[in-house]
Amino acid sequence: MIDAVLPAVRAHLSARLGGGEPETASVTFLGLEPIEVLRFRVEQPDLVRFATLGCSRHPMGDPTATVADPTRGPRAELILSVRGLSGSLPGLVRTLATLAALPAVEGVVLTDDALLDLGEPLWQGATFTAVMLEPSDVPDLVLPEPADPVRFFEVIPLTGTEAAWKRLRGGAALREAWSEAGIDVRDPNRAPARM
Repeated sequence: MIDAVLPAVRAHLSARLGGGEPETASVTFLGLEPIEVLRFRVEQPDLVRFATLGCSRHPMGDPTATVADPTRGPRAELILSVRGLSGSLPGLVRTLATLAALPAVEGVVLTDDALLDLGEPLWQGATFTAVMLEPSDVPDLVLPEPADPVRFFEVIPLTGTEAAWKRLRGGAALREAWSEAGIDVRDPNRAPARM
């Protein structure tokens, strides 16, 4: 079962995100299995989508449990969509792999509206130091019983101020502030929302 999950996830992402065969980078952390980051250039010419592959290898669960269930429990992968990317974002691949490794390293369960604060730029020169997770437009991947489906979360970069606002007011208030200000959260050079 474990060996079949990642090929199924990769095929699912390729079918939903399109753009041909993705570029692939692999990141390995000491004591963990590799996390791949796939880069898709999709039909919209100015949109690039990065997707993790490896987080869903094992179910997420309680890190204090004496025995981990190898099949049951939530599974997830992360997707970051970037508009108007003219060059590269140095350090982004490692950051996405780090976020995808959090369930294995720290026992974090990735969920809707989760706030993950790295405390350092998401890529070289970025003003963003945290992310918020939202449901992606990529549908869940159903796995054979008894495994839970793989969920896909959109990664929304946040500045330190936006992360503080999210903690204080919640994700809905932050999305409303973006909407009122006409902010495209897929723009890697966007200004932060004014709070």
